[in-house]
Amino acid sequence: MRMIGIVAVLALLAGPAWAQNMQQYGEPDKDKTQAEITREKNAEHAYKRSLGNIPEQKSNDPWGTVRSDNAAPKAAAKAPAKPKAAKTDAAAKQ
Repeated sequence: MRMIGIVAVLALLAGPAWAQNMQQYGEPDKDKTQAEITREKNAEHAYKRSLGNIPEQKSNDPWGTVRSDNAAPKAAAKAPAKPKAAKTDAAAKQ
């Protein structure tokens, strides 16, 4: 009686795993039908078209209320060029 119960439990657990029919590693991809290819192209086109319907977002400035509006923005200052090293007397004598 126990053996029948064990077999029944194993069958119930193994059934869904057996039914998954997953693609194994190294198997070639299945060929798509023309209907599937057309459906994917239409979905891609609809996605790109829907991106154009999104309104432009204004920039988010979380520190805007902290900063004063009258402060001029700092210009990106270039580092001053290094002056050429002056020749020393020892270098000049050689």
